[in-house]
Amino acid sequence: MRIFVAIDLEETIRDEIRRFVDVARGLAPEVRWVQPASLHVTLKFIGEQPEATVERVQQALSSISMDSFQLRFRGCGFFPTPRAARVFWAGIEAETGLGQLQTAVEEALEKLAIPRESRAFSPHLTLAREGSAAPSWRKGDRLNQRFTRLQQYLAQVPTPEFGKMAAREFFLYRSQLSSEGSRYTKIARFDLHFAAH
Repeated sequence: MRIFVAIDLEETIRDEIRRFVDVARGLAPEVRWVQPASLHVTLKFIGEQPEATVERVQQALSSISMDSFQLRFRGCGFFPTPRAARVFWAGIEAETGLGQLQTAVEEALEKLAIPRESRAFSPHLTLAREGSAAPSWRKGDRLNQRFTRLQQYLAQVPTPEFGKMAAREFFLYRSQLSSEGSRYTKIARFDLHFAAH
């Protein structure tokens, strides 16, 4: 079973992104656009695991105890660079809680011999990809013009704002690949405590 850990988006934020993507898609029609319904804030991609490990992952994640925190979705950019763009993303600004939660997930799963992510945590929502779309720089990367019209448009408009939400829970998801793209199913839900300020 292919699994990952993520925070789901509130519907109001999904709607804002959907409206933005409706415009952006026409400016970069040759790339693969992600369905807004399947967007989420990935904390940890675990990959293919046997059923027994999935149960142990659930137990490990249920031991995490943290307060809820605010997320703000604004701005966008390109990986690995704007000139050699392969991935178009929306930005996430978060209180320290997001990084702390991601670290807690890594630490809980490391005890199950699931290796830590080697790259630094860089929270974002992938909106579109071109080709195999590995986000990091690769030798032989060259100028990619498939996003040029979109980049020109973004240079002329205010920074996109998609809204704010409180992260009150996170989920263990199952990912199933199909001809229409990946289908995500929530397997387990984990609460974040309401923080009294």
